[in-house]
Amino acid sequence: MNNHEEPQEYPPLPHLPAHVGIIMDGNGRWAKSRGLPRLAGHRAGVENLRRVLRAAVEFGIPIITLYAFSTENWKRPESEVRGLLRLLSEALAKEIGELHKNGVQLRHIGDLSLLSDELQRRVQDAIALTRNNDRLIANIAFNYGGRMEIVEAVRAIVREGLPPESITEDVISNHLFTAGLPDPDLIIRTSGELRVSNFLIWQGAYAEYYIPSVYWPDFDRDELYKALQSFSQRERRYGALNEA
Repeated sequence: MNNHEEPQEYPPLPHLPAHVGIIMDGNGRWAKSRGLPRLAGHRAGVENLRRVLRAAVEFGIPIITLYAFSTENWKRPESEVRGLLRLLSEALAKEIGELHKNGVQLRHIGDLSLLSDELQRRVQDAIALTRNNDRLIANIAFNYGGRMEIVEAVRAIVREGLPPESITEDVISNHLFTAGLPDPDLIIRTSGELRVSNFLIWQGAYAEYYIPSVYWPDFDRDELYKALQSFSQRERRYGALNEA
């Protein structure tokens, strides 16, 4: 879409997801297709967050969870990991003012302990600044893994000394990083890859999936609407059969 054109007006959708998860995939391939270094793709991906969050607010999505850095991503080349951490720091400094102005409540899910003290403080300061905003809850999954999340939940339950017969699905859900939030209704993975990649593996048990072929830096407002439109047309049965 030409940057000088007015954004397209879309009709309201009959059904919106209360919680959307996004696996932001394809930054490296986006860069490679343009003859650029991988970090340029990650930078473009970070810059794309602004327009996707703005569109989420516009379309009325209450909760969004963005998979930014997995527990497995530490295995990438050290230079790429350093670049990703630097981009996180820069994004917090540059974008937090607009996010706060637009009513976005920033949250973190995952383990911050491997980040530098300075970066941990930046994340915590951003969370504290936006904690009372209520237009959109944006969970940033950084150093996050679904299996690690479940292990941490089990450890917490054991520490509390709960008897085995009292452990239910609700008990486990209430010990996850997303405690208090509804499970995702829709999970989007950009770039056409057909994997869940350790993302919200407990919470996404009955999520609808949408897999566009576009790389994350090109997943814009129009692409998000297409995903929401696809979701609104689906029949969700949760393992049951709808009555005739």
